[in-house]
Amino acid sequence: MSVAAIGAVVIGEAEEALVVVFLFAVGEVLETVAAGRARAGIEALIKLIPRTARVEREGKIIEVEAEILEVGDIAIVRPGDRLPSDGEVVEGSSEVDESPVTGESIPVFKSEGSEVFAGSINANGELRIRISHKAADNTIARIIHLVEEAQESKAPTARFIDRFSRWYTPAAMLVAGLIIVVPPLIMGGDWMTWAYRGLATLLIACPCALVISTPTAIASGLAAGARQGLLIKGGAALETLGKIKTVAFDKTGTLTRGRPQVTDVIALLGDENSVLAKAAAVEANTSHPLGKAIVEAATGRGIELPVSFGGANAVPGKAVTARLKSGFVSVGSPIFAAEKSVLSLEVTARINSLEQEGKTVVVVIANKVAEGLIAIRDELREDAKAAVQALKDLGITTLMLTGDNRRTAAAIARQVGVEAEAELLPDAKLARISEIGKTAPIAMVGDGINDAPALAAASVGIAMGGGTDVALETADAALLKDRVSGVPQLISLSKATLGNIWQNIALALGLKAVFLVTTLTGATSLWMAILADTGATVLVTLNALRLLSFSTSSKH
Repeated sequence: MSVAAIGAVVIGEAEEALVVVFLFAVGEVLETVAAGRARAGIEALIKLIPRTARVEREGKIIEVEAEILEVGDIAIVRPGDRLPSDGEVVEGSSEVDESPVTGESIPVFKSEGSEVFAGSINANGELRIRISHKAADNTIARIIHLVEEAQESKAPTARFIDRFSRWYTPAAMLVAGLIIVVPPLIMGGDWMTWAYRGLATLLIACPCALVISTPTAIASGLAAGARQGLLIKGGAALETLGKIKTVAFDKTGTLTRGRPQVTDVIALLGDENSVLAKAAAVEANTSHPLGKAIVEAATGRGIELPVSFGGANAVPGKAVTARLKSGFVSVGSPIFAAEKSVLSLEVTARINSLEQEGKTVVVVIANKVAEGLIAIRDELREDAKAAVQALKDLGITTLMLTGDNRRTAAAIARQVGVEAEAELLPDAKLARISEIGKTAPIAMVGDGINDAPALAAASVGIAMGGGTDVALETADAALLKDRVSGVPQLISLSKATLGNIWQNIALALGLKAVFLVTTLTGATSLWMAILADTGATVLVTLNALRLLSFSTSSKH
């Protein structure tokens, strides 16, 4: 623009030079205002945090600035108030509207022990919340930080256009120079006329619209996702999601609720309570959902647990063993029990029967003897089947990878409508993801904790972590509303963003091509040329901002 304006003055078109500078300045202002809307979409999240909070200190309830809340403070949240920070409910129960944070439209019931997020709205009952994060570390603050980082990182298309522009700009100046020089020298054209047309060509060739075509779309896509509980950590992940051909799901906590319950306790020796007590003692300090279910079942029956000496030792994907007063006790899979040769044909038949009902069976082995069976079932998420169908409608292959037995996996797979690969240890899951990823992009969906290696190996790792630290940090994308339906929504958003990028590129190059022709024929003035360039830039920005209104609710 500067070269063209100076050139216009040199050839005696000072008035047009002023118009060029003025229109360029107007265009810059319009671009800044339009681009600010994408940033505003994220910055609006900050306003979800109330300025003050009611806390209990020294037996009194006082009002303090929300930003000075400390971990461990007890905040009192009245009906209709927003939660001042992340925390755990220690008293009271209520429906909580988490839609401003997670995009979950249905209020979620919260009671003692429930996790709650800053910015959520307490609907109908007073809650006492133990603060778990300071203001700078709560879920909303982390989301804003991660999205801002993501917007600063360039997507592959943006990097390509940047490289292209480094060659494009000098080439445009060379072409403009040739337009000025060649016609007068070869065809005897008027120098002033062709100098004017060359300067107009230079203005039209300005790469501004092309350069911003991708980053504005990416920024808008990331902001739109964050506002709906779909957190994507970078333009590269957003682009790759739209190219995914296969989605692999973990079973527990992903396609299922992640809250398994004990359904059957079968004593092979002794009684049911004895079997459950030993199993719970072994699993007492476990983080695995099945182990927690066993401990909860024992606690629910009021069973006193035997003392475990020296902690538990895990055989990954197979069993957990601990030394109790009565000797060594293992809680393991039927495969582990078969390897130890402790199963009779009759017991194996009972295991098969339970597994065909979609239950997971563990064998309690004490002193190398199978003393009992415990069957556990984890119910499917209510949206799992619809989410898988939505992925199929997008032309995507679905797959379930699980360490569970083949019969249980097959029962779950039939209900959901996915292919299943069962009895996979963590390293086998990792290898399978890597194998599929060699032929086409694959996404892995897991809980962000037990599936960290597979999530990292996938083209895009998607964590269903409900906003936890691990989920936000482990994967390339996280579903804050903790619903499987978020997976097809992520992919739909990515496809919409990719489509928007190509629309922007076509718009930018198309307008330039049209005005290049009119310039060479003498029909375009300098002010029209800069108007075309500025107009293309503004149109590209406005088109990208359409993504801010992208809604997943009408799609899946």
